[in-house]
Amino acid sequence: MHNVVAVVLGGGQGTRLMPLTKYRSKPAVPLAGKYRLIDIPLSNCIHSGLRRIYVLTQFLSVSLHRHIRGTYRFDNFSGGFVEILAAQQTMAGGTHWYQGTADAVRKNLRYLTQANIDQVVILSGDQLYRMDFAAMLKTHRKSGADITIAAKPVHGHEAAGLGIMCADELGRVTDFVEKPTTEEQINRVRMDSKWIDRQGIVSDGRDCLASMGIYIFNKQVLQQTLEEDDHQDFGKEVFPTSIDKRLVQVHLFDDYWEDIGTIGSFYEANMKLALPDAPFQLATDRSPIYSRPRFLPPTRIDGAHVEGSLIADGCIIEPGAQIKNSIIGLRCHIGRDVTIRDSVVMGADNYEIANELDASSGHQIPIGIGAGSTIERAIVDKNCRIAPDSQVVNRDQVEEGNLGDLCAIRDGILVVEKDACLPPDWHT
Repeated sequence: MHNVVAVVLGGGQGTRLMPLTKYRSKPAVPLAGKYRLIDIPLSNCIHSGLRRIYVLTQFLSVSLHRHIRGTYRFDNFSGGFVEILAAQQTMAGGTHWYQGTADAVRKNLRYLTQANIDQVVILSGDQLYRMDFAAMLKTHRKSGADITIAAKPVHGHEAAGLGIMCADELGRVTDFVEKPTTEEQINRVRMDSKWIDRQGIVSDGRDCLASMGIYIFNKQVLQQTLEEDDHQDFGKEVFPTSIDKRLVQVHLFDDYWEDIGTIGSFYEANMKLALPDAPFQLATDRSPIYSRPRFLPPTRIDGAHVEGSLIADGCIIEPGAQIKNSIIGLRCHIGRDVTIRDSVVMGADNYEIANELDASSGHQIPIGIGAGSTIERAIVDKNCRIAPDSQVVNRDQVEEGNLGDLCAIRDGILVVEKDACLPPDWHT
């Protein structure tokens, strides 16, 4: 991996994850109580032996920069780094913001085409998976490919939201359709399930190959591809035109992979992580997920009932609390007789106790979940102040809507915005 560099695309605006992305970039969104989305691709890189990594950022990137600087530091002798490439004005790249994934890489080609680089691995900053990029690089080099795309077998009914490709007997990509919506489009790229079985993966009726948004380019090919055209996006533009010009190879992957692009997918991914038989295991010595080291005390639980949940470090959970199928984040203070079900509570950046509130802050309610409150099928962002006896519940089963300036409902999930303060007896 000494001549391979990775690029993590972290500059998207993340509008489908609003309001979680109202104050932070998408890769900086907290995950599973103590991680951030960016930790997933960076951890995968480290476990794969890939130690030279660039992270491309653009929107609301301050917290992401702080997290990366405080987490990923290599020793002086490894030659490794995680370097942030923020959107910037240059003489060569012009003065425009990144217009898409391909445009973001194009504007930073000078860092990716240095003499000691042979291949470039391009990754997304908003996916949950565990993958050995060394195995994908082996496929790339063995096939003599110009470009390699990681693909996961899926059923035809799952194809509409994904980039779907088909390949010949040797695994060379022969066609690519971005988010096919009609049966005709799907049939155009539908594979024979027996071909997938012959690759050592049980197809189980799956006959479509979905792009995972993970790519390997030979350095010269990447440079030529982005300089020949002004394409803005890899999936929609670069790959459909590259198939006829380049040798594009597919690398099959058949483990857990989730694209966390919406509130619904973010919520479901977190709920699955709390399951005893979670499809993506956090409690493992094999390829653990790295994150920022925090010197927090153990969580204190006193007379509460906790079932099927993940509780992060530094929490205080008072008597009578009932927590079921939920994620409880760092430094979360949960009052007496609170009920939390099927929810993600992201916690806080600091501790705050009622009798120590600073009068100048203008808050009479401390950060945390007030006594007697109920939170059900909701996401409570960081540093929220939930007054006692509040009801954070989507009782009317609304799919989409806004509840003033403090809360929103997306994909049927009630989301309390970061730093929100819900008054006493608040309810939807």
